[in-house]
Amino acid sequence: MHIFLRPIDRRGLAGLPSVTIMPVATLNPSKPIRRWSTFVLAFLLVLGAYTPALFAAPQHGQMPKGQKHESRREIDQLEEAWRNAVLKSDTALMDSLLADDFMAISANGTLQTKEEILAKLGGGRVHYTGLEVSDRKVRFYGTTALVTSKAEVIGTSGGVDISGSYRYTRVYVRNAQGKWKVVSFEASWIREPGERK
Repeated sequence: MHIFLRPIDRRGLAGLPSVTIMPVATLNPSKPIRRWSTFVLAFLLVLGAYTPALFAAPQHGQMPKGQKHESRREIDQLEEAWRNAVLKSDTALMDSLLADDFMAISANGTLQTKEEILAKLGGGRVHYTGLEVSDRKVRFYGTTALVTSKAEVIGTSGGVDISGSYRYTRVYVRNAQGKWKVVSFEASWIREPGERK
């Protein structure tokens, strides 16, 4: 018996890394198997390659109930802090909520960095007089929280009326210090049937 190493064919084994090397036992017809121990060794090598995948714990949604409840409370408080920062043009509060690499996609599709958001909010280029949030859903994926909500907005941006109904997604990540930070935000304007862009 000869043992060769070759990469796994991923088409038949989805989910395993393509760099995983598997031992493959082949028989040499000119040399019959004399000892079962060689065959058993080859079998154990093959089994060993699969063992981590068999016993790996799921990565999604495995937060203990008490911790999930506490995290949900923290996210709700941060969502309220975001609302207050927007309504009061509080750049210090907004700065504390956003990760340094924060990126937003506005309802018109433009990208905005943390610095651009703070400059618009502090410079009065965006001004909100009303912001009512409803239909909030929070989902956790390890150290990431995904928030979706509906928002009724009254305000202007650059002198243009932006009042209306929006759906938004906000993504929080718990950093190394244990603080939730917003890393991403995307808003979509909800159009009424027949309403033009």
